[in-house]
Amino acid sequence: MGKAAPVSNQGPDTNKRNVVSSVFDPALSRFVGLSQKLNACFKSHLKNLTADNKQGIGSSWWQDRETSSSSIQIDLEKQLGNWRENPSWTEQTPVIKVSIPKGSLCNLKASVNVGLPPDAVYNIVIDPDNRRVFKNIKEVMSRKVVVDEGLRQVVEVEQAALWRFLWWSGTISVHVLVDQNRADHSMRFKQVKSGFMKRFEGSWKVKPLFVDEDMCDRLKPKTVEEYNRCTGGKGRIGSKVTLDQLIQPAIVPPPPISWYLRGITAKTTEMLINDLLAETGRIRRGFAATAGDTGDSDEQGIVKSEDIKERWAKHRRTSRRRRRKDLW
Repeated sequence: MGKAAPVSNQGPDTNKRNVVSSVFDPALSRFVGLSQKLNACFKSHLKNLTADNKQGIGSSWWQDRETSSSSIQIDLEKQLGNWRENPSWTEQTPVIKVSIPKGSLCNLKASVNVGLPPDAVYNIVIDPDNRRVFKNIKEVMSRKVVVDEGLRQVVEVEQAALWRFLWWSGTISVHVLVDQNRADHSMRFKQVKSGFMKRFEGSWKVKPLFVDEDMCDRLKPKTVEEYNRCTGGKGRIGSKVTLDQLIQPAIVPPPPISWYLRGITAKTTEMLINDLLAETGRIRRGFAATAGDTGDSDEQGIVKSEDIKERWAKHRRTSRRRRRKDLW
């Protein structure tokens, strides 16, 4: 007798699965193969990009950043050269306007013309060591760079500020996020956490002031380029500085307490502006005292943009040391 043929245990469902598998397996294999090729191609391009990083996109961004910083410093030196040749300037009294928006204590707007170029004034305002200039800053507890895009930085700052009004004085803790942009010489600040103060925000803005505009005859220059052309590059550039602050306590007190608080705020703002004027005046007096001297501007107290970078690094190192001491 011959052997019986083996009986298949596969039912109709199994046969259907085999048919489906025979149809889709080749397509799936082709898809997996294509995916692997694309992955290999991507890795190859990534490897080439890493190998050529010095000539790649990242390097270009850093080069543009360094070039921009260098050009700003060159322009500042040219403008300061004109001030060295003619440091004469009549100091002006700042204008401070106080308004009372609904639900807030006050909104202060201060403006003044300053006898130094915008970059020089801006360097004073954003200098991490500007406590030496602004006497109302008692102590900087912490300072952290959150975003660094070259010309623009976002910094988280916590400091103790002094206030004085009549025979009263005291300190208040200020914790703000500062967005500073050298491209338009602006600095915006806003309170990080609300406490005694519900809202504390504002901005510094520094715009160019054409001091020697009369050299342009009847022409009214609208840009720095036009001003430099009509003055032959000899015209001095000053600054129009504005400080705008909105202050809103968690609870707005009734009069007469609110009157005293507005007085304190106005006095503190006036102190800030006068401290800035005192520093710029000191720098100009240095120009007058060293007239004809070709020494470095550092000797006259000019804060350069690279100096600010070094001071940021110093502050970061100091903060790390303090944290280590606290852990010990």
